[in-house]
Amino acid sequence: METNILEKTTRTREKSKTIDINGLSIFYREAGTEHKESILLLHGFPSSSFMFKDVMAELASEYHVIAPDYPGFGLSDAPKTTDFEYSFDNVSNIIEKFVDAVKLDAFYLLVQDYGGPIGFRIAAKRPELIKGLIIQNANAYVEGFGEWAAKIGGFKEANDLEGLNNFKNYLLSLEGLKEQHLGGATDPENIDPSYYLMDNAFLNREGAKEIQTTMFINYSSNFPKYKEWQNYFRTHQPKTLVVWGENDKFFSKAGGEAYTKDLKNIESHFFIGSHFLLDEYAPEVAEKIKTFINK
Repeated sequence: METNILEKTTRTREKSKTIDINGLSIFYREAGTEHKESILLLHGFPSSSFMFKDVMAELASEYHVIAPDYPGFGLSDAPKTTDFEYSFDNVSNIIEKFVDAVKLDAFYLLVQDYGGPIGFRIAAKRPELIKGLIIQNANAYVEGFGEWAAKIGGFKEANDLEGLNNFKNYLLSLEGLKEQHLGGATDPENIDPSYYLMDNAFLNREGAKEIQTTMFINYSSNFPKYKEWQNYFRTHQPKTLVVWGENDKFFSKAGGEAYTKDLKNIESHFFIGSHFLLDEYAPEVAEKIKTFINK
């Protein structure tokens, strides 16, 4: 009996790995066993694969789960903005090469925030890789821009660069990070402070905020892609699970509901939670994912 317990512990414990992609050391977390269904988890702004620790622990006994840090995020290499193109197109290319390098032939794609435009680029380009989508507070429609997204758009429309920069700086501050993680939560006391403190630690490294600013500015490059991603949804009809924090100030509930316009094989679950829903609801979301994949 002891041997079996030890074998299971070894098999499901999360491993921290790195791999060279285009001369960059890309950090990733991996757990589970490779012969089981794979789930690729792509993180959001301004976070890292650390945001998935709890949900990966919940899923590892039944699936192969793998979550990379993008260049400039988390524990991956972070070259200066003068030495690397921090754009959604380029980061998506790096993650696509990562998928090939770790030999993910077909997988379920879980995306949150920035993970949406990065992952949807890959899905639309290589639909054969995608067995299903798991979408957590990531927009692909103009519906669903929340309070903060509207605020950012207002600054840009008014050409108020000072206002935009001040708001961006707030989002990258410890207080802004706390609001992103705790604001809208059912019970903020349920949320481990490690989530926003880890984000803050990464952001305080030399050059990190310049990298985040560059990606933040480049976010508008995603809007022209929406029609392409919607066409992918309509054409390929990947089975889809939407899990969404209703109190997200970036992406409102309407953003999660909009996917039903193009996807037929879809189920949606809305939680009274924040932009970082998994901080508070990892076990509940993991159960939804298990039911979804095992159908």
